[in-house]
Amino acid sequence: QLQLVESGGGLVQAGGSLRLSCTASRSSFDIFVMGWYRQPPGKQRELVAVVNRGGTTTLANSVKGRFTISRDNPKNTVYLQMSSLKPEDTAVYYCYVLGPRSSAYWGQGTQVTVSS
Repeated sequence: QLQLVESGGGLVQAGGSLRLSCTASRSSFDIFVMGWYRQPPGKQRELVAVVNRGGTTTLANSVKGRFTISRDNPKNTVYLQMSSLKPEDTAVYYCYVLGPRSSAYWGQGTQVTVSS
């Protein structure tokens, strides 16, 4: 079983920055995609950004130009650098991993709150 350890959430003022990180527990685990989803209050979970093993990224339109996703393959770690944060970025952010045979894994979630 793969465990994901997230860190970096918190409270920040609008316009500020935060960096989220997520590390997968098993270094030998074959990870294809790592990334982040978020669930705003009262809304469904949505894609924020993902990156594949080759470094190709996909970002939601709402975060393009403000968020950057990166991945350290040897460390099985994915980072989400969030800048120019807006109140609408407030959500629980979940780390996501896609492994062999389309197996999906989720972190426990970390709260990001952006005050206006």
